[in-house]
Amino acid sequence: MTNKSTPVLGIDFGTSNSAVGYVKSGSPYLINIEGDETTLPTAIFFDVRAQEWCIGRAANQSLIRGDEGRYMRALKSILGTSLLHERRWLGGKLVTYADIISNFLQQIKTRAETQAEQRFDHALSGRPVFFHSASETKNAKALKDLTQCYINAGFKSVEFMYEPEAAAIANGGIDKNELALIVDIGGGTSDYCLFKSADIGIDVLACNGVRVGGTNFDRSLSIDHVMPLLGHREMIRREWGNDTLRAPNHIFQDLATWSKIPSLYAEKPRELAADLHKLALNKEPFTRLITVLEEEIGHDIAFAVEDGKIETNNNGQSDIDLAFIEAQLSAQLTSEKLGKSLEEHAKNISDAALETLQLSDYTADQVDKVIFVGGSSHMKIIEQNIAPHFKGADLLYSNAFTAIIDGLAIASGR
Repeated sequence: MTNKSTPVLGIDFGTSNSAVGYVKSGSPYLINIEGDETTLPTAIFFDVRAQEWCIGRAANQSLIRGDEGRYMRALKSILGTSLLHERRWLGGKLVTYADIISNFLQQIKTRAETQAEQRFDHALSGRPVFFHSASETKNAKALKDLTQCYINAGFKSVEFMYEPEAAAIANGGIDKNELALIVDIGGGTSDYCLFKSADIGIDVLACNGVRVGGTNFDRSLSIDHVMPLLGHREMIRREWGNDTLRAPNHIFQDLATWSKIPSLYAEKPRELAADLHKLALNKEPFTRLITVLEEEIGHDIAFAVEDGKIETNNNGQSDIDLAFIEAQLSAQLTSEKLGKSLEEHAKNISDAALETLQLSDYTADQVDKVIFVGGSSHMKIIEQNIAPHFKGADLLYSNAFTAIIDGLAIASGR
């Protein structure tokens, strides 16, 4: 543990968005980490011409402008995997994704110190309950990886708190002896905290998590509604003979996965796309696939799908605009189609909420309030799946993007 007089920086390093805060003059304070904003996208862009990294909205803008370089997002999801330590050429030198995450955290640290006018050697970081749902070994490895990234970023020490527990600390809106369940749906994971209010702070009764979040929603929508326009599920001829088979699935799975898109901008994936085009019965979709890989616009697809998801959730339908691939190309998305694509994810999230109760001595009918946090918690299909299990509970929506950092900032001063 750090000395009480030593300032500790609370950091919400999220799959999609990040934020920082600390205790200032006895009260939690969120730092403006990008301009006047207290949150920034967990996005990274390496500018080839300037030979420098930029992060957050600046990284997004570099991608939108078409600057020459490499864009990366959702790197938190590869913690604990071998991909994190694979070396790639970038800017004339070999780097790993671990190096890139460390660079992101270092920039966060520097910005926080500049704004706060003090040094932060110690961090209190949020973490999902499970980085990887099914593997204790990968969970332990992911935590070790993230710890090392913080150390490489210049922190002398880092401690961790479950993200839903931090969100619970930030929610003072429950009465004495009320039972509340945090449902935190982030970019890469969904996490839960069952708690009661206490004389000081809260009593945490159970925490749980599942590796399903907003990026999984985007991936499924992309696979179901966009990738078929690029050749997914199309038939190709065998190189020898007259038989046909479906095009390989993995290139489309990777193109629909935020963290894996950069790996497709290499020689082998482009060669595969060219081979598929050559063997295809219907060549038009594979012409588009070649365009996407050659022009490196995979992330443009991911952003278009994300925008379509949000618009359909709000308005009932949208057209996923893909005109940057081919004039007038789009994919229609309706509430019915969205629900069908996300049905399994929503059920897994709902099941994990009920499993959280099984870790305690309480039942769903005893829960007074269900508090939704995280950007993806506003998807209507989430409430539709969870609400029927908690018929006697009030459903509340907390600050979607700052609930976790609010709690970490409070906890950093303890």
